[in-house]
Amino acid sequence: MKTFIYPEMMVHVPLCTHKEPQQVLIVSDDAAALEHEVARHHDIAAKSVAAAGVLDALRSEADQSADVILLEGTTDAAAVAHASRILKGDGLMVMQHPALDDTDANTALMQVLGNYFKIIMPYHVGNGTTLLLASKSYHPTADLILQRADLLEGQQYYNCDIHPAAFAMPNYVRKAYLGIIKN
Repeated sequence: MKTFIYPEMMVHVPLCTHKEPQQVLIVSDDAAALEHEVARHHDIAAKSVAAAGVLDALRSEADQSADVILLEGTTDAAAVAHASRILKGDGLMVMQHPALDDTDANTALMQVLGNYFKIIMPYHVGNGTTLLLASKSYHPTADLILQRADLLEGQQYYNCDIHPAAFAMPNYVRKAYLGIIKN
């Protein structure tokens, strides 16, 4: 499996969706690859906290201090609430979630996210998994910043064509999540 696909898709999808990201909070127990991808974007600062003990780490973050949160290792409702508090008014978050075939778990998670975010959309990473994008303002396909995506250098997978294509879902997924996915 290509190890570069996941970090590129976890980082570049939100950073090429947000209009002017400046602060990224990475919640991960293995943040090095994500930090490396954030560093490809000039003038964007990244802070990493451990996913182990995530609630304590998120509690210590200031209100509206991040534009983007990359959340690994939890789908806890309290973590989602803290992430929303930490995000600025136009912020967005990308997080891991149960496999799309686990409709019950994802429906519960997306209902929690719906309390804080206007847009909730799963997207294909390209390695057989999906991530979940939750946004307070920006739509990941309508608000794609093509210039930022095109000017990135060094990616092995992500590009401006992969970005919107990642959000294409088969009909069985659309039907299973009708009224739950918010796009």
